[in-house]
Amino acid sequence: MNHRNGFNPLSRTTAHRRAMSRNMVTSLFRFERITTTKSKAMEVRKAAEKLITRGKVDTVHNRRQAAKFIQDEKILNKLFTEIGPRMQDRKGGYTRVLKIGFRQGDAADMVILELVDYKLDTEAQEKKAEKKSSKAAKPAAKAETAAEGSKTTEKKAAKAPAKAKKASTTTKKAAGTKAKATKAEKPAADTENKE
Repeated sequence: MNHRNGFNPLSRTTAHRRAMSRNMVTSLFRFERITTTKSKAMEVRKAAEKLITRGKVDTVHNRRQAAKFIQDEKILNKLFTEIGPRMQDRKGGYTRVLKIGFRQGDAADMVILELVDYKLDTEAQEKKAEKKSSKAAKPAAKAETAAEGSKTTEKKAAKAPAKAKKASTTTKKAAGTKAKATKAEKPAADTENKE
């Protein structure tokens, strides 16, 4: 009888299962939260919890044992410098599984596997909301300025005929004074020529 002994092979070959487990654990440590199926999450959390326990004590031996499983040096360093020290006061249970429903298509039970002290990045969400609101405000502001601009052009257009009338009268007056000046200059010139 094989009661409660062993693991879930996940219908994969040994090499495929090991590679998938390594990749998923690395992703979990990189992003501190991943979405997967329930059966995969239950298998991945076993390996992740053992690695976090090793990450709490930063020794050469523990780093080499963890490096067998985690191929990425940056993530390995993160395990021993960030994640391990954060979990010092915990004696286990470093991850949690949150059910999110069923996958469309094959109805697989989907879950979120995350570290217990994971915090949502609410600042980034707030920045996105501010950008959206500012983008929505820009067209409204443009519409307001366009409306104001059309009002000012209407006012200018209304003032333009009055200015044109004033300008035409001033040009007529100027033309009249020039004509008078030229008539006054001619007799003076005639008198000079006669002398």
